[in-house]
Amino acid sequence: MKKLLLFLLLIAVTPAVLAQRPINPDSAVTTKQQVTIKGKRISYNATTGMQPVWDENGKTIAGLFYTYYERSDIKDRATRPLVISFNGGPGSASVWMHIAYTGPRLLNIDDEGYPVQPYGYRENPESILDVADIVYVNPVNTGYSRMAEGVDKEKLKEKFFGVNADVKYLAEWINTFVSRKGRWASPKYLIGESYGTTRVSGLALELQNSHWMYLNGVILVSPTNLGIERSGPVEAALRLPYFAATAWYHKRLPQDLQQKDLEAFLPEVEAFTTNELVPALVRGGFIEDAKKKEIVAKMARYAGISEQSIQQHNLNVPTNFFWKELLRNDGFTVGRLDSRYKGIDRQDAGDRPDFNSELTAWLHAFTPAINMYLRDELKFKTDVKYNMFGPVHPWNRSNDRTGENLRQAMAQNPYLHVMFQAGYYDGATDYFNAKYSMWQLDPSGKLKNRLSWKAYRSGHMMYLRKEDLVKSNDDLREFIKASLAKPGQPAMY
Repeated sequence: MKKLLLFLLLIAVTPAVLAQRPINPDSAVTTKQQVTIKGKRISYNATTGMQPVWDENGKTIAGLFYTYYERSDIKDRATRPLVISFNGGPGSASVWMHIAYTGPRLLNIDDEGYPVQPYGYRENPESILDVADIVYVNPVNTGYSRMAEGVDKEKLKEKFFGVNADVKYLAEWINTFVSRKGRWASPKYLIGESYGTTRVSGLALELQNSHWMYLNGVILVSPTNLGIERSGPVEAALRLPYFAATAWYHKRLPQDLQQKDLEAFLPEVEAFTTNELVPALVRGGFIEDAKKKEIVAKMARYAGISEQSIQQHNLNVPTNFFWKELLRNDGFTVGRLDSRYKGIDRQDAGDRPDFNSELTAWLHAFTPAINMYLRDELKFKTDVKYNMFGPVHPWNRSNDRTGENLRQAMAQNPYLHVMFQAGYYDGATDYFNAKYSMWQLDPSGKLKNRLSWKAYRSGHMMYLRKEDLVKSNDDLREFIKASLAKPGQPAMY
């Protein structure tokens, strides 16, 4: 009878317990590791775990999952840079840059970034761990990060899911992390990818103004618009250089353009965009017929699609249509985040692809690798699902002034440098829009000696291509070294 009662009790409680899958919001495990970077063997400690988020009354309302890499042969942390890394979404885990870009382990992919089997990971010989310690942070509902048990999750959404709410609680979290790890003296850097660039741009000013924490650098990987206005004719025109890069890659251009190197060809398209296309779009329906015909012909020449399709869109060609149209006659679509990737739709007709071919491919390789790595090598054990993408919507995007926040942080802090990194084949946060953001970030031009630009022959995650993994990490090394203040150098104009 007792066994029967116990069995019935287990049936009653087990589903609820499994559904909750509780996780300790303040816990960590550390393992000792090694990696060979640029031919040199490096020892380091890898700490992965949870650190709490508290409300204004000191109550734990969430636990954020992080992975922290710290070289173990460094005696003086005061001069050792700390890089704080965020991915985007919003709602995306830190997995992408963690195991494909800057971290000490690299997922198994081919040299162009396509998935291979068996799934897994290996050492990353290009990791920046040789020059900086790194922490990868997962905002609420990404990775293993979750709101705490027993809180009103609906009421708490406004504390986590929005441009400014996100920045506010993450700045508090960073303050706690830096204090716990004894890194206040260290030169500090923020790196963000995609929506993560919105996040770190806002954090730069929030950390200065609310936590008195001053940075040496911010790295914007495949940056968003950062709240910088570009609607109407400007928004429509800025897409063309990306269209041209993609058409060049897929060999859809006239022979005289196709035989040029990409980086020799694109300045011609950029000049046409700013000097001719923007003014033409400003004229709208009142542009002269002859001039419109001339503009349409040039756009078709650069974008690799027909004059008729451009004419039908009144010169304002949507990216969705371009992804469907460019290779339509070959039966393929091109990827949104990386237009080197091809997809196959149910039918060739239509004005947008059925799916994002590149993201589908990436999830093949990333999801098994991060689960294996965290559990097997870093020894973080949990039954909680690792959210590659977590539920964070609706996301409050109102009052996004993150670009202006970054400008203001730079103006207030003479030490602060900013680097943009962009892929030519990224159609989600395209390279010319990123360049436009850099141009518009500081209208005065007084900060441009601390703004730098790097571009790569790949997509949104430029580091997936082996050649660009090497180049982009080397660019990070140089940026970090160049932005370190010399001993005794005052922060002054």
